[in-house]
Amino acid sequence: MGIAKFRKLFYMGLEPYEGRYTLQLQDWSERAFKKRGVDYVVVPGITIDNTKSIQVGQVLDAHGRSYFAMSQMMNLVQMMRNGEVSGDDVIFFEDMFQPGMESLPYIMDQIAKEDRPRVYIRCLAQTIDPDDFVHVWGMSKWMSLYEEMCNEFVTGVLASNEEMVANMKITNWKAPIYNISGLAFDKQEVQERVSRMTFASRKRRVVFTARFDQEKQPDFYMDIAEQLSDEDIEFAILQGGPLRSNNPKYIKRARDLEAQGVLKIYENLKKNEYYNIVNDSRVLFNCALQDWTSNTVSEADALGANVLFPAYRSFPEIFANDHTRMYVPWSKEDAINKLGPLLDAPHKDMGKISDWTSSTIDRCIDIMEGNSAEWARSTNRYRDKVAEEKY
Repeated sequence: MGIAKFRKLFYMGLEPYEGRYTLQLQDWSERAFKKRGVDYVVVPGITIDNTKSIQVGQVLDAHGRSYFAMSQMMNLVQMMRNGEVSGDDVIFFEDMFQPGMESLPYIMDQIAKEDRPRVYIRCLAQTIDPDDFVHVWGMSKWMSLYEEMCNEFVTGVLASNEEMVANMKITNWKAPIYNISGLAFDKQEVQERVSRMTFASRKRRVVFTARFDQEKQPDFYMDIAEQLSDEDIEFAILQGGPLRSNNPKYIKRARDLEAQGVLKIYENLKKNEYYNIVNDSRVLFNCALQDWTSNTVSEADALGANVLFPAYRSFPEIFANDHTRMYVPWSKEDAINKLGPLLDAPHKDMGKISDWTSSTIDRCIDIMEGNSAEWARSTNRYRDKVAEEKY
């Protein structure tokens, strides 16, 4: 039985970074809310500075995330105190990790049940991911306790795919779990930022656009670049900030290959600069251990570039099991064989991935409105839908 449609949605977004999808995340979400006729409030936060860049950390800035989230929580608590948030409302967090989150169960355990808003949180990785940065920095012991706290009071956790659901289940997370099958995205907004190029007019360029950290396996990409260095192909690394990594060996190798003319490195790219390079490239290549969908696949697919990813973890789901655009994980031979046709012509299913992910926010709204049966994964039959094509 579904939960009744909410009265108002209180949106807890992420701070914007020029080199990350968070720059557009609120805009994408607001567009979807307006199309659906959702009555919503964007709960504001204060950014720690105006750089829109990551100074400390890998995924979000360590100081900036904490500062923004706590200021946001202060505003939310004020709204709750003022009676603006009711038991008919929903609070939606774009990230499970929200400093100050403990305020909610602390308050809600001391008010009448009928006055408690429903709370949904989107999980982006967390300790359930063996390749997440929390394990790189030794945060997992206390972060898992934070997650346990969230599981005690939230209405639902939104996972990005079936593989993430499985990791949540075997960690014994208690809260209701839903698969939204994708990351937030808006194809139209991305396409509005460029003048689309034909495939034939594009450079024979293969871009690597993930962070340059160990879980993205940049060595694998650089191995392929070296193997194909005699071909008429530009291998390029695109970064929203300076080239940085949690393992310095990757930086040294990339700089050496750049000096040899094997690689090109584009750094400190503004979002539109990044899009214009992808718009003039033929293939976006990924070899990550974890991306849990990857916004880069949606962006490249929306901009008319082919995409080539490993058939690993979440990627078969987001590719609808398309064997022509996925390679056997960690087989350079298979990756190179699959790369050839994707450099020559646009794939017949180009555009379908970004169409699917452009509906992700709608699936979140459906779940929060109670239309969740298709996406609920709280029973012990959570693996039933793994092999199904979502679109």
